[in-house]
Amino acid sequence: MKEFVAACVQIASAPNDVQGNIEKGVAWLEQAVKEHEAELVVFPETVTTGFVTGLEPEALWELVDDAPGRITAEIQKAARSLGVHVVWPSYRRGPERGVVYNSSILIGPDGEIIGIYDKTHPFPLERRACGGWVTTGTRAEAYDTALGKIGMIICYDGDFPELSRLLAVKGAEVIARPSALLRSFDIWQMTNMARAYDNHVYMVSTNAIGPDAGGSYYFGHSMIVNPIAWRLAQARGTEEIISARLDPDPLRYITWGSKSLQTFDHLEDRNLELYKEILREARSRFEPGRRPTAET
Repeated sequence: MKEFVAACVQIASAPNDVQGNIEKGVAWLEQAVKEHEAELVVFPETVTTGFVTGLEPEALWELVDDAPGRITAEIQKAARSLGVHVVWPSYRRGPERGVVYNSSILIGPDGEIIGIYDKTHPFPLERRACGGWVTTGTRAEAYDTALGKIGMIICYDGDFPELSRLLAVKGAEVIARPSALLRSFDIWQMTNMARAYDNHVYMVSTNAIGPDAGGSYYFGHSMIVNPIAWRLAQARGTEEIISARLDPDPLRYITWGSKSLQTFDHLEDRNLELYKEILREARSRFEPGRRPTAET
């Protein structure tokens, strides 16, 4: 990984106004590069529409597009003009009408799409199998870029340590986490810091701000966390850009400001034999207030 500046562009999406949100995204992307000299820019989850659209899957499929396509063309052009890497999240058309993915699209400085990640842990209320609108993704990769190896997760994905660990095992040095998180700031902070520290990766986590079509209001507080769990930058509850310079040698010292050498590596020190029983179905011994199904 090289030393570079990562930025979170924390903006509000106009509900279901795909073209307007794309144009806004281009303007803020230009600002991130001009003012912050950003080389990697991460936008919030489903930035082209907002998270809750109020649309059935078939209507949402019609509203958006596949990638490359209408949802990416102008951002790809801007990325090429500015020479910047962009994580651009959007609902995305699947192969059949009504199949919609909650996607994060990594665009390179040449304007080409490097990789697409489809959310592998949709929140229960958005999950198609529970009566929602999103089809679950099945793959997670770490992508080679000129900056380093970048993985992507989306919002609720960050609650699952196994997913970020998988990306770290695949070589990810940076994990981008575009989000529209509605729970507490404490959960947001804890999961970002834990995933960074668990796996010794940078977390570049951009949360949504403002209302969506369902009346939810997102609280922002995007953050960039380093591999020893220190927040390098944190946004407020308004539209703004934050950035931080990512050090390619972040594990040398045990904590921020210390000169005591770090002597452990969470990936190397795993007890793999012990974990063989993890990959089986399970439920919490405590019952949630409601388990959404396709009928509820």
